[in-house]
Amino acid sequence: MPELLDRLKTALSDRYAIEREIGSGGMATVYLAEDLKLHRKVAVKVLRPELAAVLGAERFVQEIKTTANLQHPHILPLHDSGDADGFLYYVMPYIEGETLRDKLNRETQLGSRGCAHARRVSSGRL
Repeated sequence: MPELLDRLKTALSDRYAIEREIGSGGMATVYLAEDLKLHRKVAVKVLRPELAAVLGAERFVQEIKTTANLQHPHILPLHDSGDADGFLYYVMPYIEGETLRDKLNRETQLGSRGCAHARRVSSGRL
């Protein structure tokens, strides 16, 4: 996969300097990058090219549109999105800290405040 990462770095090199992978899931990979124009750290979420080719990009495009329209103090805003050399991506602020997985591994439970917040988020009542 190094050649794929090199292609991504080249495709986004006019705007973002990809530093390293910070997470991945079934549909996409998230990278830490430097926004070259505004000199800030960002998270760049990139749809896996093999999924885009097989399943199409519609679901990811819908995720971009939904994310772009969310406005709440506890939800990160969308900075940018696009298609570069076949890579569909969107960009959000990078917030340093532990992942939810790390927190759960450390604490084994969220506690009542965390569970209540998770219920509000999942029901759309932020």
